[in-house]
Amino acid sequence: MIYQAANQIEPLIMLLIVATTGNSLGGMLSWGMGRWLVWRFPARQLKQKHQTAIERFQHWGSPALLFSWLPIIGDPLCLAAGWLKTDWLPALLFITIGKAFRYYTLIWFVI
Repeated sequence: MIYQAANQIEPLIMLLIVATTGNSLGGMLSWGMGRWLVWRFPARQLKQKHQTAIERFQHWGSPALLFSWLPIIGDPLCLAAGWLKTDWLPALLFITIGKAFRYYTLIWFVI
């Protein structure tokens, strides 16, 4: 994407839309896996560090998914959102906004 943006092989808006859509679908796949996990493997006893992470996510709610673009924590964040049964529409909205911001920033730095 960076190469295409730098050489303007494709229109920049198209790069932004395609990259954001693909990455958002990946985030929603992680969210869906979380929904499946809670159904398949219900939580019985959580370790204290996991309980603390869950309480933080519940405090912030779906807007915490704005950070789903971050490396290392982004996919587990989406998975946790599904596991905590957040609604799919707010999850999709915040995941998409976060991912779009990342790609917009990358394109802005390149051009």
